[in-house]
Amino acid sequence: MTQQVPSTEPELAGVRNFRDVGGLPTVDGRRVRQGVLFRSGHLAHATEQDAAFLGSLGLHTIFDFRNAADQKLEGPDVDLPGVRNVNLPLSDPADGAEFWKMVRDGDIEQLRDILGDGRAAGRMVASYRMIVRERTAEHSRVLHAIAEDSVPTLMHCAAGKDRAGISIAVTLLAVGVERDAIVADYLESNAKHRRYKVRRNGDAATAYTPEVMELLSPLFDARAEYLAAAFDTIEEAWGGVDAYLEQGLRLTPVTRERLRERLLD
Repeated sequence: MTQQVPSTEPELAGVRNFRDVGGLPTVDGRRVRQGVLFRSGHLAHATEQDAAFLGSLGLHTIFDFRNAADQKLEGPDVDLPGVRNVNLPLSDPADGAEFWKMVRDGDIEQLRDILGDGRAAGRMVASYRMIVRERTAEHSRVLHAIAEDSVPTLMHCAAGKDRAGISIAVTLLAVGVERDAIVADYLESNAKHRRYKVRRNGDAATAYTPEVMELLSPLFDARAEYLAAAFDTIEEAWGGVDAYLEQGLRLTPVTRERLRERLLD
C-alpha cells in the first residue's frame, strides 16, 4: 500500500522545490492521488534527514532528467535503498555549455549581450518548445513506466522547474488534469523557498548586483509563457493533446486508462 505523505509540506534542508502533486483536479471531477507523484530539484545535496524522509515515501522510481554536465556540476543523487533510479536527460550537455559557463562567470557586459532585450526569456521559450517536440521518446518511456508499475514516482531535474516541470505537465495532461491547475502547480516553483540557488563565480559585490539578477531572472523564473509555449507546440505539431499522446508518445487508450488508475483517486 502506498504510504501517505504528511499533510504539511516538509522542509527539506538539501533538496529544493519538493512537492507532492496530489490533489490537482481533473476535467471530469477526479483528483490526483496523494503520495503517488512527486517533483523536486536534484537530490545530490540531500541530508541524512532528507534521505530518511524521501525513503519513507515508498518510492518505486526516481526519474532524473539532468544531463552529464548537470550531474558533474551538482553531483549524483543520494542513494535511496530499494528505489530504482532512471536517468533520462532531456537536454544535451553540449547544448548551451558555453552559455551556462557565461551565466556563471560572465561580466555585466557579456550578460547584457546574451540575456538582455528579451533574449533570456526567448531562450527559455525555445528550450520548452524543443523538449516537447524532440523528447517524445523519453516522455513516452516515463508514462509507460508509470502505467506499468513505477509508482510512487519522483521526477526531478536540477531546479525541478523546467525539464521536470514539462514532464510533470505532460503526465498531468495524460490523465486529464485541468489546464489551469497544471499551470498553477508549475508556478509554485517561484516560491522563495523553492527557487534554485543562483551560482555565480567572482566577487559577491559584482556577481550578484541588482542588474545581474534582473538579467538572470528569466532563466530561473517559472513563467506561464514558457509552459504556454510547450502547450502551443503540442497544438502546432500534433493538432491537440489527444493526437500528441497517441502519435507522439504512443499511448494507447488502454495505457492512458491505466495511467489514470495509477495516479487518480
